[in-house]
Amino acid sequence: MNRAFSVYLDLVRFTAACLVYVYHSNQRALVEQVLPASSYGHSAVIVFFVLSGFVIAYVTDIKERDWPTYAASRASRVYSVALPAVFLTIALDAIGRSLAPSLYTSYPFDQIAARSGISLAMLNEVWLVSVTSFSNVPYWSICYESWYYAVFGVAMFAPAKWVAVIILGVALLVGPKIVLLAPIWLSGVLLYRWRRLQIQSGRSAFAILSLSIAGITAFHAVDLQSLGANVLKAAIGASLHEQLTFSKFFLSDYLLTVLVVANFAAMRFLAERSRDFWVAIERPVRFAAGYTFTLYLLHQPLFLFWGAVLRGDPKGLANWTWVTLLTGISVVVVGHFTESKRHVLRAWLLTKFQRIGSR
Repeated sequence: MNRAFSVYLDLVRFTAACLVYVYHSNQRALVEQVLPASSYGHSAVIVFFVLSGFVIAYVTDIKERDWPTYAASRASRVYSVALPAVFLTIALDAIGRSLAPSLYTSYPFDQIAARSGISLAMLNEVWLVSVTSFSNVPYWSICYESWYYAVFGVAMFAPAKWVAVIILGVALLVGPKIVLLAPIWLSGVLLYRWRRLQIQSGRSAFAILSLSIAGITAFHAVDLQSLGANVLKAAIGASLHEQLTFSKFFLSDYLLTVLVVANFAAMRFLAERSRDFWVAIERPVRFAAGYTFTLYLLHQPLFLFWGAVLRGDPKGLANWTWVTLLTGISVVVVGHFTESKRHVLRAWLLTKFQRIGSR
């Protein structure tokens, strides 16, 4: 992966996290007016899935070539943030509820031990179950991704005779919701590995980039997400449709995935041709991207907490702006002790996994 394209992907990662934040914080208790780009939240998660598959394919090709290294890297990446996120969410929710209970009426705060255990085991979205991790609604996607990491690790490092059996077993364990979005994550792997997707012409790259941007814009302008969900609802019934929760948009998600893959394929070629620009903005982009996972996994508990603390006037943007500023500061502080320190957890896990591997 060339340096310029890597910076572009980090910029996309941070932008997607911000769009998810805007989507979730677009609550009338915080701001009465509808925020710009507040309908892009689910689409941003699809971007994360494609990006995740691409990056994992890259690191297993270049860096993580044995199972202890891969397992330590993936587990430390997830749990350096997920573990503190679960318990911080409980603490933030408890305080926030005592200050402004009305902000939390849509979020559960019962069976704390069970919800915590399920969240840490990444079992929130297995089969047709949907266990919300307290106020942390965005937590669902890491439950999907963690299983994709595991299955990809099996495909890469398990004995060949066991791969199909283990993957089938995992699919039966997690159920249809996680399986339905697996092709989206795998599209990132395909983008990295399939040479036919490596554009070799500037003219073709510009054309594909333009079409992908136009397609993504049109996708949201005509609300294909809702149209696809309605088609599925009519086909399978309202009850099953509702039980699919975050996977009920998979028809339109597949189309959006094609557009995102096209965008990445084009920019992989074009970024290197505009290398000076991407190198110039590399430092601030890398800094912001370094806190993306913390921003994603903690933004909802944080903005609800700060909304409860401030209890500002939702008229105008002042209250939302202050809540957002305090959320951003909190993310940097928390990220300094979690995401930025994941190498410590990775080193410890690597030692343990290598000992197991040596046996």
